Amino acid sequence: MLAGCLLVCLLALFQHGSRAQYAPDEVTHLPGMTFKPNYRQWSGYLQARPGKFLHYWFVTSQGNPAKDPLVLWLNGGPGCSSLDGFLSENGPFHVNDNGATLYENKFSWNKIANLLYVESPAGVGYSYSDDQKYATDDDQVADDNYKALQSFFAKFPNFTQNQFYIFGESYGGIYAPTLSLRVATGAAKINFKGFAVGNGLSSFALNDQTLIYFGYYHGLFGEELWRDLNTNCCDKEGCNFYNSSSETCKTMVNIAFGIVYDSGLNEYALYLDCEGGRSSHQGYERAMNHVFKNFRRHPHILKFSEPGRSSMLLGEVPPCINSTAQGNWLRRGDVRKALHIPDTLPPWDICSDVVGAQYTNLYPSVKSVYLKLLSLGLRSLVYNGDTDMACNFLGDQWFVEDLGLMATTKYQPWLHDDQIAGFYQQFGNITFLTVKVTSIMLFCVCH
Repeated sequence: MLAGCLLVCLLALFQHGSRAQYAPDEVTHLPGMTFKPNYRQWSGYLQARPGKFLHYWFVTSQGNPAKDPLVLWLNGGPGCSSLDGFLSENGPFHVNDNGATLYENKFSWNKIANLLYVESPAGVGYSYSDDQKYATDDDQVADDNYKALQSFFAKFPNFTQNQFYIFGESYGGIYAPTLSLRVATGAAKINFKGFAVGNGLSSFALNDQTLIYFGYYHGLFGEELWRDLNTNCCDKEGCNFYNSSSETCKTMVNIAFGIVYDSGLNEYALYLDCEGGRSSHQGYERAMNHVFKNFRRHPHILKFSEPGRSSMLLGEVPPCINSTAQGNWLRRGDVRKALHIPDTLPPWDICSDVVGAQYTNLYPSVKSVYLKLLSLGLRSLVYNGDTDMACNFLGDQWFVEDLGLMATTKYQPWLHDDQIAGFYQQFGNITFLTVKVTSIMLFCVCH
């Protein structure tokens, strides 16, 4: 596992007095926790707009909370919960398979940082709206998250001096930079230093376009399909796998995408097993439709599903990911009480189909947002697990290169325990970095 090392590297690339004290939200015990944590934690609500409340979970650093950075973590979807990042990726503890007990995550990012997880937008997880209206879009989410941050710092004013970073994953590739621009140009006094996107969606076109190359060069398609793709999607000017006007090209692309997403491969880590079954959650299906604009929407798409298999079962998780334990734990009455969740809210779910179905994408690419942020001198990091197929590394690499910035380092390896752990290249104040995914999974969609 490289998770702890990875965060050290990420914050180091950013170059780098306080004690939280909001008593009503402090979590003093958690069902199933058999160890004594050496950090404090709070769970409660941040107001985004009148009647809109975002659930947050805040844990202090195991190092020096007064000096260590404050990191906001946002999972994507859109419509999926950041608590999945907490309980299955980089939080201080995870849930055992029995759904009843917790175990310490020795690779937790709060070894060196204070971590703030926010379930966004309203309607996701335990976040809610009084009027139960959940239609939203990219700009509204950025505005709501910015106001929620102001609500957080009002509760925890001592953390306004800590260096602050925004991390987003998957559709967080849209959330993180758009929120960063609000923070960087807003009036709130926040010691904002930079943002990072892990396995993120930065450009719809590049994400779709590069997946075809990724699939072929990882041996997924075979020569016949590759030849058909080139014959029908390419000309002297190049290949267009994203929005070709050729119906035959669209058919070939959807066949290729079907192999990636519906044949039983683990789309988040190609060389790892498909755990937890292949059936998926309706909210996850919504998320996929947002990330891949041209996948699944054509009537001629060929799918590799078993006859009669339903992909609309409430409470299931994204395919190949076993997230059942944390869902069961979060739905328990005693856990909800410990986290200060109102009794009136429905059970927690990993993704919200209600949010996803009413979500409007406004940014086909966040290139202009990046350029504005980088012009302000902020540090940025785009990092990818190198076998993720939902948001593949090549799409984000092309995105960074397309910003038109001069490279300030060569493309080169970085090391962990004297072994190559990935590669990186810097372009002024933005860094592109890959992680060799063998024992760490940087989940994309819904994670």
